[in-house]
Amino acid sequence: MKVIPLTARAGITGFESPATDYYQLPLSLDELLIEHPSATFIGMAAGESMQGVGIFDGDVLIVDRHVMVQSGDVIVANLNGEFVCKLIDTQRRLLLSANESHQPVPVQEWDQFSIEGVVIRSIRCHRPSKVLQAC
Repeated sequence: MKVIPLTARAGITGFESPATDYYQLPLSLDELLIEHPSATFIGMAAGESMQGVGIFDGDVLIVDRHVMVQSGDVIVANLNGEFVCKLIDTQRRLLLSANESHQPVPVQEWDQFSIEGVVIRSIRCHRPSKVLQAC
């Protein structure tokens, strides 16, 4: 992957030519974004409940099933047949939103609940992706 060493600051009006100075890194986006390929899946965020941690509607979520869940992690879980993306509070058995307009969700003993994985990365597409639109 070729990387242009360019820092973009908000409010500037131009850049010096990035073509004059670039170097190549020996990695791919897969290597950069995915730690455990055989235990990783990709999902898409829906809704506004995780905006406080920078996850917005339509963002791509990279979810790792191999990572040990810790309190405060952003997770994808199956709660009573519905996939949800929430912060987990393991001590109080709560699923928390990162948006004040959403209430915490307690995980009760009678709930069907399974953690599908930890969100290790999220990606925002600033233009529509043909690949994602086909899904």
